[in-house]
Amino acid sequence: MIKYPNGQPSNFHKKERKTSVARSISSANRGMDFETDINLSCEYYKEKGLALITKRPTPINVVKVDYSKGAMITHAYFEKQSTTDYNGVYKGKYLDFEAKETKSKTSFPLNNIAPQQVEHLLGVIRHGGIAFFLIRLISLGETYLLKADYICGFYNEKPRKSIPVSEIKEHGILVKKGYNPRYLFLEAVDEAFFR
Repeated sequence: MIKYPNGQPSNFHKKERKTSVARSISSANRGMDFETDINLSCEYYKEKGLALITKRPTPINVVKVDYSKGAMITHAYFEKQSTTDYNGVYKGKYLDFEAKETKSKTSFPLNNIAPQQVEHLLGVIRHGGIAFFLIRLISLGETYLLKADYICGFYNEKPRKSIPVSEIKEHGILVKKGYNPRYLFLEAVDEAFFR
């Protein structure tokens, strides 16, 4: 326990525990912590001048806005199907990737991947770009980088409806977690694509 100089105990850990419990209860926030950590990592890489990677916004068409509440969107629809979560430039190469997570202890379900994402990432590869997935295995507390050609090949051939965790570990690269950046995914990108 951390104590202040006056001998009083810190409430830091109690607050942190309550917040994380509340967050894990809400299914609406599922995936947001992972995405937030990736966003923070991208921001760190940008500030250090290592890479320029941004979160791709979901294309929506706004139909109705309520200006009485400070321009709040009250009616909108997805304009078109989105492709991948992130894109950018690293070491002079275009990169594009999708971040996914699963609670399963045994496999990653392929129904988490949309057909247009597979098509998009295969196009990136055809044009010489770097394409991959970051897959977070929640139950194991591990995240892996898997090249898009491997995942897309598995998706198109469909030998199973999911990729076993054993294959993710065999074909993927473990992404280290840190304080800043939260996910050291560029180290995994170097290992997968630049060695």
